[in-house]
Amino acid sequence: MGKRRPPEILRKSHAHVERKERAEAKAALKRKLGDELVATQERGLLIDLDGVVYAGNEPIAGAADAIAWLVDRQVPRLFLTNTTSIPRAAIARKLAGFGVLIRESEILTPPIAARRWLENNVDGSVALFVPDVTRSEFEGLTLARTGEPVAAVVVGDYGERWTFSALNHAFRLLMSEPRPVLVALGMTRYWQAPDGLRLDTAPFVTALAYASGVEPIVLGKPAPAFFAAALEELALEPGRAWMVGDDIRVDVKGAQDAGLRGVLVRTGKFRSGDLGLGIEPAVTLGSIAELPDWWMTVSSA
Repeated sequence: MGKRRPPEILRKSHAHVERKERAEAKAALKRKLGDELVATQERGLLIDLDGVVYAGNEPIAGAADAIAWLVDRQVPRLFLTNTTSIPRAAIARKLAGFGVLIRESEILTPPIAARRWLENNVDGSVALFVPDVTRSEFEGLTLARTGEPVAAVVVGDYGERWTFSALNHAFRLLMSEPRPVLVALGMTRYWQAPDGLRLDTAPFVTALAYASGVEPIVLGKPAPAFFAAALEELALEPGRAWMVGDDIRVDVKGAQDAGLRGVLVRTGKFRSGDLGLGIEPAVTLGSIAELPDWWMTVSSA
């Protein structure tokens, strides 16, 4: 008597189990290979500028030597700043004056990220609330003329040009129909100026968003998309990168929310009370001058 075949339903059930097991094994292999790939990737650094490399118009002691050390060892790096008061070319010249020699292309700023986003997502004119010297970073976009509706309102560090009239003008633009988008060039609350702390972009964006009901699109720290753009330029996974900054909320917490690790330096806007905010940096350094010694322990781990 011939061997009996299992019922059709059992054959289908066995086949389903085999397919499921093969799929699970394949997924596990992909995870393993992915983990191994990440493990063999280079590590890299995102480094804030104002408050880390310089403070206002003065260099941070040891910054030039620390960055030269990174350059000599070809450590993957990108300088990430929320500065919108001057263009990238001027930032590079300022750094050169401090003995920090880096290329303009090594600096990622909110205006650069915003221009790329606006080119791909907005059809219409753009109203800029940024310093005149920064307007060149938006070259190629259609800039709004007085009295015409706009597709986007871009807010950066407008400094002392913020008056009630200027703020109300931005508010009226946001209330026009069809509603424009509100683009924030970072959400830094304040910065360390030579004469003390000064308000930055976030308070004015928050006021405009609250009054108009338009939620801002943030193209700068601490937005995860800004960190993602930086990692893309370095071809790094988030887990292989550290953000070095003096702002525990914008730099450290922002980086952590994007999957990176945050390194806090005790320079710039750092205040001892920052350590009691419940945000835990991966490490806290006295200044960027300590970065090479710390990095050698990281890269050898």
